[in-house]
Amino acid sequence: GRTTGLRSKDQWMNVIRTTIPDVLVVEPSVFRDARGFFKETFQRDRYAEAGIRGDFVQDNISRSRRGTLRGLHFQIQHPQAKLVQALSGRIFDVAVDLRQTSPTFGHWIGRELNDENHHQMYIPPGFAHGFCVLSETADLFYKCTDFYYPEHERTLLWNDPAVGIRWPLETEPVLSDKDRRGTPLAEIESYRGL
Repeated sequence: GRTTGLRSKDQWMNVIRTTIPDVLVVEPSVFRDARGFFKETFQRDRYAEAGIRGDFVQDNISRSRRGTLRGLHFQIQHPQAKLVQALSGRIFDVAVDLRQTSPTFGHWIGRELNDENHHQMYIPPGFAHGFCVLSETADLFYKCTDFYYPEHERTLLWNDPAVGIRWPLETEPVLSDKDRRGTPLAEIESYRGL
C-alpha cells in the first residue's frame, strides 16, 4: 500500500514507500510529445537522494511469455539490491522480506510494472524476488548491486502458504524445475550479514 509519497526537488520522479518501508516504487516522470516519450530510468545522485543507494554493477534483461513465473530468487551471500522495470508488456513483481531480524520478515509486496505506467520497484538486499507475466510477452530489465553467484543462489517456494502471495494468474504458472522445487520459508537458509 501507499503510505508516503516523496517527490524529489527536480520533479524527475515520485518515490512511494510501500507497506514494507525499504521497498520503494519509483514513478519516473515521462515526457511525451508527438515523437513519443522520454524518461530517465536511473540517475545515481537523484536515486540516492530518494533512498536508492548502492553501487549497481550488473544489468539483466529477461523475456518471458504469458503465465511464466520466475522466482523467488535470492543469494545467501552477496545479496543483491535490484531496481526492476518492465520494458515491454506487463508483469506482477514481488519482493519477500527474508531478513531474519526484520519486523516484516516473511511479508511480501507486489506491484504491477508495465510499459504504460513506467513504474520501477526497488528491492533492497535481503529480499527474495520474483515475478509473473500478465501479457503475451514481457521484457524485464533490472539493475543489481552485486554479481550473480550461482553457488549462493537459493529459491523460496513461489506458493508457500506461510508467505501467501496472491499471484494474479488464471492458470498454473510456467515454472523452471528449480523454481518448482523451491524451499518453504520455514526451511530457508538465512542471509549472512543481514
